Amino acid sequence: MPWSPLRVPPTRDFPTIRRSLLFYKVFAYATGTFLLLVCVEVVVRYVFGSELVVGGALGAAAFVPPEQVPSVGGFNLSLAVLITHGYLFIAYLVSDFVLITVMRYPITRFIIIGLGGVVPALSFVMEHKVKGEVRAYLALREEQVAASAPA
Repeated sequence: MPWSPLRVPPTRDFPTIRRSLLFYKVFAYATGTFLLLVCVEVVVRYVFGSELVVGGALGAAAFVPPEQVPSVGGFNLSLAVLITHGYLFIAYLVSDFVLITVMRYPITRFIIIGLGGVVPALSFVMEHKVKGEVRAYLALREEQVAASAPA
């Protein structure tokens, strides 16, 4: 196994590890999705010079130059995507930290997993890899415990 815990997590922590893995998975997907939306927003803003405004004076949805957004009114969806990704990234880092703590991974693992929220599409790859490693580790440990139990 490429990443093994520094100390062996006790079997009583397995339900906590599973909950932490679910918490991590949810925020990995949410952060990854919003990071891809941020990439689209950056292209729209810096290549096309526009922001997406919903419900403004120009209709249900309109691309508006950034300097005209206040005068158009409505909801600035481009800004909402940026802010939402920021909050989701913080939650992603918290879920990453909780997972490495209950799995007793080294802090370097936290940094590597944390990069998934910064590099587009990497959170999906990291989620798949981390989920597989944690599930394999838990299955192996449960098998070892079952084999050592008296019959």
